[in-house]
Amino acid sequence: MNPFSSEWNGKLKRNGYRLTSSRRAVVDVIAGSQSSLSATDIFLEARQQCPGLGLVTVYRTLEKLENLGLIQRVHQDEACHSYIAIRGEHQHLMICEACKRTVYFNGDDLYPLIMQMGEKCGYKIQHHWLQLSGLCDKCQTILKEKTN
Repeated sequence: MNPFSSEWNGKLKRNGYRLTSSRRAVVDVIAGSQSSLSATDIFLEARQQCPGLGLVTVYRTLEKLENLGLIQRVHQDEACHSYIAIRGEHQHLMICEACKRTVYFNGDDLYPLIMQMGEKCGYKIQHHWLQLSGLCDKCQTILKEKTN
């Protein structure tokens, strides 16, 4: 079991949520992933642990985890959101468009720019979210090999 799983299960329980085997399976999958996962990805993987799992339970669990600040949505160009575990303080994401591997990075030096843009446009910025996408080094190598 991933160390985040027991922490997350504890937080769910402290906030009044039941810890069913289905919910635990969803938590185990997303807490242990280094990639962004769609609800369907989570469903298919968690079903290996809990065959009776339903897709509705996955969506409800994701909503609870997001409300508790344990996961965040990741924008996907092709349509549906995917989800990634939050690891520590506020960070930004770099996501590989091919394999969906996700890397967090700090963007503290962006704060002045964000505040400046808010002032320029007449906004009081309360939150920000930055996500970069491209190809990771491994996928770049695979692509080069295919084109040669």
